Amino acid sequence: MFGSMFNSVKEINASQLADWMDDDSQDFRIIDVREIPEIAQGMVPGAEPVPLRALPARMAELDRDGKIVLVCRSGARSAQACMFMQQNGFENVYNLRGGMMGWAGGNLPIAQPALA
Repeated sequence: MFGSMFNSVKEINASQLADWMDDDSQDFRIIDVREIPEIAQGMVPGAEPVPLRALPARMAELDRDGKIVLVCRSGARSAQACMFMQQNGFENVYNLRGGMMGWAGGNLPIAQPALA
């Protein structure tokens, strides 16, 4: 059932995201849709915490034409967020395949967020 549902979601993997982060010509935002206690355990450097349940209320803060990478723990919630955003007119949204588990599994840097 999920297969066809997620077909329209564009994905990138952890190494592609790391390459984007190293490329100054790439302009994008990283949005972490996990809950705050999960984010507190570490996040992709430069990611902005916007828990999935808060996303509808905060979409006005995001550029509809900008490139946005969505991150969660495994890639499932961020895929849902991608679909929701696409339904609301965002075209350049990407799901981080494997989420934080994929990022950490690639031995990529993990930032400790400054959460209030």
